[in-house]
Amino acid sequence: QVQLVESGGGSVQAGDSLRLSCTAVVRTLNAYGMAWFRQGPGQEGECVARVGWNGGNTYYADSVKDRFVISRDNAKKTVYLQMNNLKHEDTAVYYCAATRVAVGTSRRDLYRYWGQGTQVTVSS
Repeated sequence: QVQLVESGGGSVQAGDSLRLSCTAVVRTLNAYGMAWFRQGPGQEGECVARVGWNGGNTYYADSVKDRFVISRDNAKKTVYLQMNNLKHEDTAVYYCAATRVAVGTSRRDLYRYWGQGTQVTVSS
C-alpha cells in the first residue's frame, strides 16, 4: 500500500515557477516508478513527466519539455516537479502517481496509487 500526498500548488502569474512535492508513505519508494499527471478544465488527463526508480529513464510531455523537471529523493520518499516558465495552459490539477513498473511508464492504467491532487492556476 502506498499513500501519496502532494503539496506546492498555488496561483501564479505566467512566467513564474512552482515546485510540486509528492511525499510517499511507504516502506520503500525504490520499488516504484513515479509520475506526475495533470487534468485541466475540460481536458483529458495527461502524463506530464515520469521517472524510473533510480531517477533515470525520465520522460516529459512535449508541452512541458524544457520547462519542467522531475526528480526524486528515495531517502526522503519524495518526488518533485519543478515547473518553470509557467503558462496559462499549465493550469490544472496535478496528481502524483506510483506504479510497480519500476522503470516507469506513461500508461495511466498501470499507476495503482494516486495522490489527492494539487491545484495549479496560472494567470496570463
